[in-house]
Amino acid sequence: MKRYIIKYFLLAIVVGLAACSDDFLETEPTEFISTDRMAEMSDQNPEIFNGTIRGLYTLMYQTGTGGTDLDHDDFGQKGYDIYSDMFCGDMVLAGYNYGWYQDGATLASTVDFRNTDNYKPWRYYYRIIRAANTIIDGLGGNDVELTDSDAKWQMGQAKAMRAYSYFYLANLFANEYDTNAEILPIYTSTADVTPSLSKGSEVWALIRTDLEESVTLLEGYQREGIHGVNTDVASGLLAYTYLTIGEYEKAATTAQNVINSGYTIIPRDKVTGGGSIPRNAYSYFDGDGANWIWGMNLTLDQGLDLVSWWGQVDLFTYSYAAAGDAKTMDAGLYASIPAADKRKSQFLDPWAEGLYYPLNKFYHEERAIMNQREVTTDYLYMRVEEMHLIKAEAEAFAGSDVNARNILKVLLAERIGPTMVEDPDNPEELIVDKTAEENIAYIDALSGQDLKDEIYKQWRIEMWGEGKSYLAMKRNKATITREGHIDLNISIPYNDDRLTYDIPYQEIQDNPNINLQ
Repeated sequence: MKRYIIKYFLLAIVVGLAACSDDFLETEPTEFISTDRMAEMSDQNPEIFNGTIRGLYTLMYQTGTGGTDLDHDDFGQKGYDIYSDMFCGDMVLAGYNYGWYQDGATLASTVDFRNTDNYKPWRYYYRIIRAANTIIDGLGGNDVELTDSDAKWQMGQAKAMRAYSYFYLANLFANEYDTNAEILPIYTSTADVTPSLSKGSEVWALIRTDLEESVTLLEGYQREGIHGVNTDVASGLLAYTYLTIGEYEKAATTAQNVINSGYTIIPRDKVTGGGSIPRNAYSYFDGDGANWIWGMNLTLDQGLDLVSWWGQVDLFTYSYAAAGDAKTMDAGLYASIPAADKRKSQFLDPWAEGLYYPLNKFYHEERAIMNQREVTTDYLYMRVEEMHLIKAEAEAFAGSDVNARNILKVLLAERIGPTMVEDPDNPEELIVDKTAEENIAYIDALSGQDLKDEIYKQWRIEMWGEGKSYLAMKRNKATITREGHIDLNISIPYNDDRLTYDIPYQEIQDNPNINLQ
């Protein structure tokens, strides 16, 4: 890897200067009009709500939405996906050359409420909540009964985005699912001012209600693109919510409803890139993918470059990953993947450093180091494989082991292949030693906690780099063991304070009703 640090020293100068700059914190979003003005304008132009909703989706990928001008880890949802994968130990920050993510990777920022790392996700998600509340208020408020289809669809999207934000806040800022703990201030209207902390039961009740209503409100809605929240996206978020709060039967049913909507799992022969797979219906980088539920088709108009998820993770993008701050897979997790599992070949150690790069999972399609200067490879937020894992986990926790095994095997049938060995009669040829079915048969012997542990492991392998392993860690109350990290190779329980953000100093300073003592 050092060869690329030398070759691209000019990039090092540019990003190094940016990393050393002081943060500039914005305190108030300005791109959304007021509720009163929105209601007034909507009488003449109902499209005003759709424009504001588009602004909500823009926040998910824009740089600076966490309140900074120069932080190169401040670029919306995908930035916090990286942080959460580092918190749960599955993603390794393999270089500390530029400073981005270092405090998160070493679990230092999460125990210092003055560290800006805590402020960025707080500001990002509450910024979306404020914008969603502007739309909800403009449409008549939380309890309004709507008859117009467009208004229903607008309300459904706004409530789903509010729930999405509270869902992540409740996971990132609370040590665990605890209905009695006071965890977050709730804003359900733009008229709410500095509320005190609400109990977990109240936060999760709002998330659940918003999403249940959204699923109904969005019936019949045909979205403009993969970035929009439709019934499937709202149902996916609702399935995650049911799973988190222990409503396992509903989680399984809701996940199955999404599966039934026509999405298909990435087939086994498309799981790795290897430089030979073109953009097609199954991929990790194409928003037209048949397995994609929610994402963002990125174009040159968005103006993303190295300050992006691709810039931080992909060696084939002009990026930190290629300039010395690689994001690689935890060595213990990599070792746990059987050789017959195609996902093992998604991660390579090309320079024999003991670092496993996601070179065959996420990559710019031209596969040349630092080739993508302006990011056009897409952002993925949710895919159908998650729904299979949700259903498997829900069935296992509900005690329906047979159902859990069956749905898990559906996924693994597209991941685990046959074991090949040399033909003793012809060493130049390979023959099948064990079939794919035989390699998957071990699932049939699992039950109880062993089955739950296997499903959790599959979350970690399947969803590496996508921000979902952290959620699974908390649901499964797992103890993580970090292997192959620069430092902090330790075992740590899911509810350790180091794995959860602190309510930031700025919020405590500005909200007199939050008392953490």
